[in-house]
Amino acid sequence: MDLKIRNIVFDFGGVLIDWNPRYLYRKIFNDEASMERFLKEICNGEWNEKQDGGRPFREGIEELIKIFPGEAEKITLYFDRWEEMVGGEIKGTPEVFYELKSLGFALYGLTNWSGETFPKVKHRFPFLNEFDGIVVSGDERLLKPDPEIFKLLLNRYDLAPGETLFIDDNPANVEEACKLGLEVIRFETAEQLRNNLKGRRLL
Repeated sequence: MDLKIRNIVFDFGGVLIDWNPRYLYRKIFNDEASMERFLKEICNGEWNEKQDGGRPFREGIEELIKIFPGEAEKITLYFDRWEEMVGGEIKGTPEVFYELKSLGFALYGLTNWSGETFPKVKHRFPFLNEFDGIVVSGDERLLKPDPEIFKLLLNRYDLAPGETLFIDDNPANVEEACKLGLEVIRFETAEQLRNNLKGRRLL
């Protein structure tokens, strides 16, 4: 076993939890092209990221409705029916999480997520209550890959970078963590993660 790694940090969306606004909006739109246009031009990733960074959804929705008044109902659904965007667990990753926990690793979460919506998923996923600590970007008004949110995690829980492994599906986040001295794995699938952990003799 790699004795230097004591702490393992998981991203949530795309690693442990399958979140996608299409799960909701496929119920709303009659055709895929119109839905994709809406998610690209109106409720897009850049707009959603501002909520992940701490902006209240109310403000974000009001801003969009002023620009796109004809889409007000669909825009409002982004928050009102947000839970329908959560598909479930990423298959296989929670099992890896529990195996690591059983081996005695300290487990932490570092997620870009709105502070308003994150509480809505905690009851659905028991593993979220098994972490030793979680940092949610919306609560801190900081977003990955800003190095400050990584430093906040390390300082808050007294983690040494060289003893900490970070798992995320976003290349920019993995790159920044690596710059700060953390060990890293870019997540692709649960099987790939498991094989990578075995290669490091952590499983």
